Amino acid sequence: MVSQNLSKLKEDYKINLCIANGENAAGGFGITRKVGQSLFDMGVNVVSSGNHIWDKKEALDYLPQENRLLRPANYPRGVPGVGSTIVPFPDGTCVGILNLSGRVFMDNLNCPFEIADREVSKLKEHTNMIIVDMHAEATSEKIALSWYLDGRVSAVIGTHTHVQTADEKILPKGVAYITDVGMTGPVDSVIGMSKEIAIYRFTTSLPKKFSVASGPVQLNAVVVEIDSKSGYAKQIKRIQLTSS
Repeated sequence: MVSQNLSKLKEDYKINLCIANGENAAGGFGITRKVGQSLFDMGVNVVSSGNHIWDKKEALDYLPQENRLLRPANYPRGVPGVGSTIVPFPDGTCVGILNLSGRVFMDNLNCPFEIADREVSKLKEHTNMIIVDMHAEATSEKIALSWYLDGRVSAVIGTHTHVQTADEKILPKGVAYITDVGMTGPVDSVIGMSKEIAIYRFTTSLPKKFSVASGPVQLNAVVVEIDSKSGYAKQIKRIQLTSS
């Protein structure tokens, strides 16, 4: 779906920067160097992640070598990789991207609000345009972060639950927000995985290895328009594509 549709989406919406959350890109679990490079080759500029970033062992070596691949910035100090990056453009402008992980029903990492303060201050030295991927389970935690950062960043885009929400909006001080951007993956599935296996696990409480579902696939995304001078978002639009 990405290889077939990204170029046209970038053309139709005059996209300057494309961010993809790739933490489940390698067959549903983690990311590999090969998969990451394929996303970059398709036109993705930055790949963010979340709690599944370490599912493939090679990520430990890959992350320090690829600054376009982010892991949540609120992992403890010394963890491989970076949690934020800056993408420059030929006209001299640039965009900062920050990846954070929530803590409610998730791993107990450093406080995402405290780390956001630190990282946003650093990015602000270079640009007013800052996009945050908040990878979190709880809707309340994502919403709270968007209000906390309203007026300081351009967008807070929620990821992790794989189901696109219909609450996209611009907050009073210019932050574009959506609770979850959704998923690029199988339509007839349980958040991307085989529905039969998911049902078996729920109905029996027994373990069974997950596998990615087959069949038609979908691409979920949002397009955010940002004023390059102020850094405030002007518009956010949901995208939903489905293969035949």
